Amino acid sequence: MPVDRDFQARLQGGGLLTTEILYHMPDHRSLLQSFVWQTIDTAPVFPRLNAFLEHWRREVLATIHSIRIAHSDWIGPAELRTIDGRWVLN
Repeated sequence: MPVDRDFQARLQGGGLLTTEILYHMPDHRSLLQSFVWQTIDTAPVFPRLNAFLEHWRREVLATIHSIRIAHSDWIGPAELRTIDGRWVLN
């Protein structure tokens, strides 16, 4: 049974990468448009993001204005805090 590629990437340190790309189309230079893309990628090198951006530069006519990224690990130790207290409703 084949193993999911994203699952393998998560086990090797990959996490959820969310990328927002602001760009201009050639026929509407004064209008900024937004494209949001998510994938599993490994920080700080981000090989999937770099491959995607190379594809964009080769194949898409739009000019990139700016890129914002957010990265979060999915697999890791759970955060657990013990809290002493008592809550009573009604």
